[in-house]
Amino acid sequence: MNQLHNRHTDTDFEIRFVNEFGVNNASTTHRAWHNVKYLIAGILFGILLVKSEVISWFRIQEMFRFQEFHMYGVIGSAVVVGMLSVRLIKYFNIRTVDGEKIEFQSKKFKKGNVIGGLIFGFGWALTGACPGPLFAQIGTGAAVVSVTLLSAVAGTWVYGFFHDRLPH
Repeated sequence: MNQLHNRHTDTDFEIRFVNEFGVNNASTTHRAWHNVKYLIAGILFGILLVKSEVISWFRIQEMFRFQEFHMYGVIGSAVVVGMLSVRLIKYFNIRTVDGEKIEFQSKKFKKGNVIGGLIFGFGWALTGACPGPLFAQIGTGAAVVSVTLLSAVAGTWVYGFFHDRLPH
């Protein structure tokens, strides 16, 4: 692991500092068309979100009213798949496509996580959208979700602005 990356021990914020760009990236440069695979993956993911109805405002409201199991089943299966994936990555020492070692950082529990989770949940319940499906919702023609997207961007900017003054 690179020495530049070792000096930052606070792993609560998965960000890279300006002087660390490229530290853990592949050294090869790619042409612009190289990113087309990510565009295709995003489109396929959006189709999956639409077809599974997890971007449906109605389904989200059903979840928060404890009326249907649909969303809990989707979220629960995602958690199980994630747990199995992490276990397999650790067991087989799987590396990235570029050959880099995948490392998992342990995190300490902080009450701010609960507060942030509650704020996130309230926003999700009020708007019927969380950050992942916003673009899929806009893509299906729900243009009003653009307000939610702009609000999410503004909230992220405000957090970044006050980050150093907040208790962590």
